Amino acid sequence: MRAIAGMVAVVDRALGMLVRAGGVLVLPVSLLLFLQWPLREWVQAFSREANDLAQVLFALYVALAVTAATRRQAHLAADALARRYAATTRARLRRIAAVVVLLPWAAFVLWSAWPIVMQSARQLESFPDTFNPGYFMLKVAVALMALAVAVQALVTAMRSPEPDD
Repeated sequence: MRAIAGMVAVVDRALGMLVRAGGVLVLPVSLLLFLQWPLREWVQAFSREANDLAQVLFALYVALAVTAATRRQAHLAADALARRYAATTRARLRRIAAVVVLLPWAAFVLWSAWPIVMQSARQLESFPDTFNPGYFMLKVAVALMALAVAVQALVTAMRSPEPDD
């Protein structure tokens, strides 16, 4: 049991590092979106490339942001009633919801999106309007999001019961 707890802790730390690294993506996304107008008006070039790159980075950012919100328990939640529950009850409900809601949802998304993601990645699909490379990364971000949610759900379900951790 101790080995499993250690493995869960390692996976939790690794996922935490990935989520924190993904948070840095907001800076280049903001910069690229800000630069679109000067690139279009003054340079008269590269604004579409900046937009395409911003879309890729934003997709990766959002894919990890969903898990970041889960880790911080920052999702919008109907907790008007749950606030009255004991901390141990809330922790138990969190673990049950991870198994009953998050894991099936993540599995369904991975199962249904996998053929599309793989085809796009194999072809290194480009953006349809600009033919710039990288469109396949938008689809890969869907799989990344579902995988990160599934891993977080497993970590939440297997973590030792600590109220309001």
